[in-house]
Amino acid sequence: MKRNPLILFIAVVLVFIFGFLLFTFQVRKSEVVVVTTFGKTTRQITEPGLKWRMPWGIQMIHRLDQRVQNFEDKLTEGTTRDSLNLLTSVYVGWKITQPQVFFPRFAGNPEPMAEAERALERVLSQAKSAVVGDHPLSDFVSATDNGTNFLVIEKQILEAVQKEVHSQNYGLEVTFLGFKKLQLPESVTQTVFERMTSERKLLAVKSESDGDAQAQIIRSEANRKAAELLADAEGQATQIRGRGEAEAAKSLAVFQQDPELAKFLFDLTALEGAMKERTSLIFDQHTPPFNLLTGVSTNLLSR
Repeated sequence: MKRNPLILFIAVVLVFIFGFLLFTFQVRKSEVVVVTTFGKTTRQITEPGLKWRMPWGIQMIHRLDQRVQNFEDKLTEGTTRDSLNLLTSVYVGWKITQPQVFFPRFAGNPEPMAEAERALERVLSQAKSAVVGDHPLSDFVSATDNGTNFLVIEKQILEAVQKEVHSQNYGLEVTFLGFKKLQLPESVTQTVFERMTSERKLLAVKSESDGDAQAQIIRSEANRKAAELLADAEGQATQIRGRGEAEAAKSLAVFQQDPELAKFLFDLTALEGAMKERTSLIFDQHTPPFNLLTGVSTNLLSR
């Protein structure tokens, strides 16, 4: 009989724990919960924490991941605007934005997230086919550095998918999209290579032509500047020669008054130039201007 209070206490605790678990549930931060009452969606819970519920059988708890999901679609073939086949694959990011809409839409499948991705793949396939058909192959594969147009094409596909998802009322949002892989069928590869080779040749010819034009401009400018410099130099030389000839004419008029004195001065200047440094000379005494050292023409000094 003494053990009855303890057993009663344990029974009460167990009943309390069982009742607490029966009427509550925990929502994690990474998930959103859809609550159904007798199979009908009655509320959605996005805030984490402890929540109240009716017992199992009356209310059911369905947990969905509210983080951004991502997947890659299969490599699919499309036709470009210039009638060439192109294989493309993209990666997609999406998340649940309206759980009460998303859950009834895909709740019939044991894995609603996987079923949603399959639905997105069908929408994505149609959007890719339409957008790829609006662009030539050069927007995807180009021989030039800035010939491709990936960002514009990715944006067009994303907008097409978002529009279709919204119209189909999937209860989710596609947040990002980008090309994962581009591939050419073997039947197209040779044609593309020939086109790229032709484009490269055209670029090479254009670059060479531009280089020749620039070289011609540089040569013409250099020749023009050289002609200007030569003309300027010749003008200055002519002016210097003119001034020299004028000075020479003045000196010649003076020297013509006494030719012997003029010759003596020229010899003296030459002798001075030859003996500026310490010099040992071996010469003929009659060779001008060294004949001045022998005393010849001293009569000119006395004049």
